[in-house]
Amino acid sequence: MAPKEEATGDSPVVTKVSPLFRGTKQQALSFRREPSPRVGPLCGLSRSTLRVVVVSPKMSNRTFNLLWTSSQKDLEKLGVNDFEYQAIEAQHDRTEIQGHVYELYLRYIVIANKLEEIYDQIVQPQKRILIRKLLDNCLGRVLELKHDLVVIDMNEFSYNDAVVEKLGLTPLVMELNVPKYFRREKEEMLNERKKFMDDILRRIGALDEEVVEEEWSELDAIKIIQTHERARQGRLRAQFMKELKLLKEKGKPDSSRDKSTTGLNAAMKIQKVWRGYATRRQTRRRKAEEMILIGMIPPQVTTARSAVDELAEAKMQRYDQQKEFQEEYEKSLVRVKEEIYTKQGAAMKEDIADEIRTWFKEYQKRTGRLPDFPSEEAGGSRHLLSRQATESEMSRSSVMSSRESKLKSAKDPNKQQKRPGEVSLEEGLDKAFRPMQSAFLPEIKNGIDEYNEIWKGKDESHNLRQTYYDDMIYEEKYADVEAELRRIVDDIMRQELDLLQVALDRDRAQKGKKTKKGSKKARRSGKKGKKKREKDLTPDRTTESLFEELLTNGIIKKFPETPINSFVGDLSYAARSALNPSPGDVRHLIKQYCILPLGSETIRNFGPCIKSLLVAGPKGSGKTALVHAICTETGSVLFDISPANIAGKYPGKSGLIMLMHLVSKVSRLLQPSVIYFGDAEKPFMKKVPKTDRTDPKRLKKDLPKLIKNINPEDRIMLIGTSNCPWEADMKLMIQTYQRFIYIPRPDYGALSYAWKEMLSQYSGVPRQFDTGAMAKISDGYTVGSVARCIREVITCKRMLQLRTQPLTHLELINALSALEPVYKEEEEAFMYWWCKTPLGRRRSKQMEMEHEARMEIENIMLLSLTAGGVGLNLVGANHLMLLDLHWNPQLEAQAQDRVYRVGQKKPVYIWKFMCTDTVEQKIMGLQQKKLDLATQALTGTKHTGSKLTIDDLKSLFGL
Repeated sequence: MAPKEEATGDSPVVTKVSPLFRGTKQQALSFRREPSPRVGPLCGLSRSTLRVVVVSPKMSNRTFNLLWTSSQKDLEKLGVNDFEYQAIEAQHDRTEIQGHVYELYLRYIVIANKLEEIYDQIVQPQKRILIRKLLDNCLGRVLELKHDLVVIDMNEFSYNDAVVEKLGLTPLVMELNVPKYFRREKEEMLNERKKFMDDILRRIGALDEEVVEEEWSELDAIKIIQTHERARQGRLRAQFMKELKLLKEKGKPDSSRDKSTTGLNAAMKIQKVWRGYATRRQTRRRKAEEMILIGMIPPQVTTARSAVDELAEAKMQRYDQQKEFQEEYEKSLVRVKEEIYTKQGAAMKEDIADEIRTWFKEYQKRTGRLPDFPSEEAGGSRHLLSRQATESEMSRSSVMSSRESKLKSAKDPNKQQKRPGEVSLEEGLDKAFRPMQSAFLPEIKNGIDEYNEIWKGKDESHNLRQTYYDDMIYEEKYADVEAELRRIVDDIMRQELDLLQVALDRDRAQKGKKTKKGSKKARRSGKKGKKKREKDLTPDRTTESLFEELLTNGIIKKFPETPINSFVGDLSYAARSALNPSPGDVRHLIKQYCILPLGSETIRNFGPCIKSLLVAGPKGSGKTALVHAICTETGSVLFDISPANIAGKYPGKSGLIMLMHLVSKVSRLLQPSVIYFGDAEKPFMKKVPKTDRTDPKRLKKDLPKLIKNINPEDRIMLIGTSNCPWEADMKLMIQTYQRFIYIPRPDYGALSYAWKEMLSQYSGVPRQFDTGAMAKISDGYTVGSVARCIREVITCKRMLQLRTQPLTHLELINALSALEPVYKEEEEAFMYWWCKTPLGRRRSKQMEMEHEARMEIENIMLLSLTAGGVGLNLVGANHLMLLDLHWNPQLEAQAQDRVYRVGQKKPVYIWKFMCTDTVEQKIMGLQQKKLDLATQALTGTKHTGSKLTIDDLKSLFGL
């Protein structure tokens, strides 16, 4: 049943307050997910941008229309700022430009999240087309700005607390949501693929048979019920007889027991136990209510779950309504097109033909010859009529010139343009930053213009159900029919023009003249620059057979359904080191680099192209879970070519060639696809251990070729994982992987969040359980270790005992102590490895240059003269000023050696300051005397003590 619609006009948006919120309707309208006093109309973000309205699950169509209107206003303001950013000059101050780019980046994320919510729930099919276009282009623009931030910060993770505070955002609002249409619009295809895989795996014995329950008739069910009822009555009768027998035995006289005393003691004991139990239960309830009141523990989730279920049911109703309206819209497209063909097709063809013939006559009168008809690729008659009777040779020359310029640019490697948003990590560090031209911003502008032209002031009072509009369908299909008929008429006109030319040549006695074939030669010349196609080794096999072969051999894997949000953790609440991101930061980066390009064709075709990615981190950090989450969110096919998985499969050189061909071909046919490579360091190791029988170097040369054969528009990605990437040759690894992501061990906040989320899944664990203490104890362990510890402790049997025997910290600590933590040496190895990546090297070099610049401009270090003897290394400085003279010249020499030593790359300047007519002038004379004594001692000419004598002191102070 579809949700009830509201009447237009002044009807309220909120018709019923959800149980999630206790208060008035007016309070529900102003409720925010994360209250912040700084939220406001800053930088084009209206208050409604960050507000989350808590309303009834049955939100009206008018509500989503209002949300779309507010989003369009914010997007229009943001587009103006973005066009200004595109036009800026080259910037040398990276700090200032980073704040500007980061602000645009966050604002696009907020708007993209709103558009995703609107597209997921709005039902009008023609609006959904425009919203989908705006959503994809906003997400693509987010990726472009992200790559600009990577170039500016020279790191995968960017932070700017000043911008976040200025916009008044929270980590919950800053995270990009994965569009639900990635999976929802191909759910049927995914279910069919899953069923196909299950059938194959079940046939080869890799999947257990499902037990199918037999359907019983009503008579059989009645017989089963009667049998069980008779057995129950028999058990009751037996129990009754047993009790009766016990009563008879108790009725016998027993002189050793006082009945009255025994009954009284039993009653008192029962009362004591019951009163204690009732008092403890009442105390626990009052304590829990007090803790909930002050916000120390979360409230009960029973009502919240019912509200969530109600909201999910309403969403499913809107999904059904979307499907119904979309089917009606598609049928209407076919119907209207057929009506235009039937009623107006013949007249349209005659009008187009008459228009072209009239142009032919006017051209012949003016020039005395027949025109050249443009090809279909050049625009046909539409291009012919738009030139307003200009010379046809001009169009040919312009086409040829543009074509020649493309060929020249393709031959000249220095003039080849980069793909929009693509990052070059080898550019000079001293160059100024210039934003790359966006491929999505013009499309965003077109979408805004289309909204302002069609939807902004449209009266929809007559379309409360939000079905399709016939007039818009007619305009769209009329243009399509005209274009199709124009192509047909163009073919006819070309034939007529050829016949007229033949007749004209016959009249002029030019029958023997042959046309030149220069155009064909020009076309052949362009084939040299084309890429050589890969030879198809399986031309006669179907996709299903290839898929079945790879699935049977275990190359295509069935992965567990893992949502990306199962990688628990929040975005960083404050700026942190780029080498220590939070789990939420890693999850956010995976969404941008992997999920969005694989889920959307528009983003992949025009956005930044990342073909391969390496995820490194200690064991249990969630690398494999992230790969499964990418496949789950995008509906991708998972190909596993890890050394351990392909060992013994497709042996020999020919087998390896066939394996790589099958993976490349099937992944391209079943896009999106993820090619997984576990233990990514093994093919590039200098020396493979003798105990490793998987032959990991088998794919050493084929992996770079595999990446090279992936076209920019292919939604295919190679994702590698590694626990010890430092064992590989970095130069060879860089040839295969374009980006490197390091997942560090979780900090206290991430561990506390993980303990709380995982334990909350068990209803028997009390809410008062101190997860903060467990987070402190488990410092140094990964989230995977925490999950494994909880699974080992809370077994099925232990889960049944949680009510009577609450979970204790000691149980978890004992299980955790049996696991291996992440040691400091392993962390240091990961840090050293990351600094050897292209981005790490560039960042280190940039930091070194900035340090040297600061040393030259600002920094002055004041040191005592005696500090020169403690082994300092001061090669960062090249100017030394000696202000404190000492009677021992070797101390000054030591201070000079601290600056002028191995590692100094700049010329060193040393100044010695002395005040005349003071004791310092006499110290200088004493220094010279000491130097003479040292020279004599070293040469052996004379030996004198090195102590300061009484005569020296008298000469210093004039005594």
